[in-house]
Amino acid sequence: MSSKAWTLPDQRVPSSTLAADGLDDALPLSPPGSPQVPPRLLDQVRHQVRYRHYSIRTEEAYVHWVRAFIRYHGLRHPAELSRSEVESFLAWLAAERQVSASTHRQALSALLFLYQQVLGLTLPWMGEIGRPHTERRVPVVLSPDEVSRLLAALAAQPQHGRLLGLLGQLLYGTGMRLLEALRLRVKDVEFEQRAIIVREGKGSKDRVVMLPASLDLPLRAHLADVKAQWQLDRAQGLAGVHLPGALARKYPRAAESWSWHWVMPQAEPAVDPRSGVRRRHHLLEGFFQRAFRRALQDAGIHKPATPHTLRHSFATHLLQSGYDIRTVQELLGHSDVSTTMIYTHVLRMGGHAVHSPLDRLADPGAGDATAFAGPRRTFEPPMPSGWSAAAGGKSGARRAREPSPPCYTPTQPLPSASPRCPVTPNSPAAATSAS
Repeated sequence: MSSKAWTLPDQRVPSSTLAADGLDDALPLSPPGSPQVPPRLLDQVRHQVRYRHYSIRTEEAYVHWVRAFIRYHGLRHPAELSRSEVESFLAWLAAERQVSASTHRQALSALLFLYQQVLGLTLPWMGEIGRPHTERRVPVVLSPDEVSRLLAALAAQPQHGRLLGLLGQLLYGTGMRLLEALRLRVKDVEFEQRAIIVREGKGSKDRVVMLPASLDLPLRAHLADVKAQWQLDRAQGLAGVHLPGALARKYPRAAESWSWHWVMPQAEPAVDPRSGVRRRHHLLEGFFQRAFRRALQDAGIHKPATPHTLRHSFATHLLQSGYDIRTVQELLGHSDVSTTMIYTHVLRMGGHAVHSPLDRLADPGAGDATAFAGPRRTFEPPMPSGWSAAAGGKSGARRAREPSPPCYTPTQPLPSASPRCPVTPNSPAAATSAS
């Protein structure tokens, strides 16, 4: 290896080329005068991610893209690379690997994090790299009949069918993400309040969702079995469950308590990859994902559905039932209502949208367009409490708006009872916006 050394702020980096078998051993960064072996490059990435309290998924993604970036450029050190190398790597991802726009943005964010937060470099070209265009896709949504068939297929699995069926019902009945449901603690299930508290969801946000009444007895029976397993762990001296943050030091006995135990624990203990302690973890995502794919085949559902599809179906079916979009936004935990608005695109599909003129050909004897158009169901948020369309009314009923009288052009006689027509915009831009 070359003896060339170059300096970062308060740090020394001994090599410009990374060994093929020592990628993680590159970029030693240590305090001045420290005798211990300096940390590795990817360890520094992990340290900076944890310092900012990012999620474990963000840490895994950033480490993955930093490693891929270095290997793509022949194990050269990132500090020796510039804008052209960064853009060539991103272009390779988009053109050769054909990754999605969201994956492209994730890789770019990881590289900017590497240069700005880990290497401490702020270069002018970092703000000039183009970001991919955001693509908004219509989510995959299952019909109520498909959801029923899917949940039945989950419960009919030959192994752990009862657990899988309960987890599937919990995902569809509450709209939780899969990892949020797997990380549930016993203390977060409020049977008396009919509520479930989701802790540290996406973006480290807490929220409250409903506990379906139909899951009250099944969930109580499941927790009774889990408690018997927990009591056996305590009798065998097994270490307690993982606690977030520094709670294990603040409350040394909390990890072994029943209230902090997992609602969905694994059948067998495993070794914690960070601490090396053998303890019981919650169910892994892959366990349910594999069972979900088998259930799709058994139910005869030919859609590219995933466990997250149950969350999409939850939101869509609530909107179809007449719940306002702000309520659905709070249940889903979205920061912006525009994210929840994507489900309104699903509402306008099929019979909830404009009827095709092809349907008119099936009934040529119909005299007008409304004779075979059928009832139109459009989503309208409920009116505030006490509001009424009628003047001075307090009733919850809403009066239909009367159609406006026909408008006439200035060359035609204007009836005395008819209102004048609105002024037609003269400019092309205004006319386009009005249409």
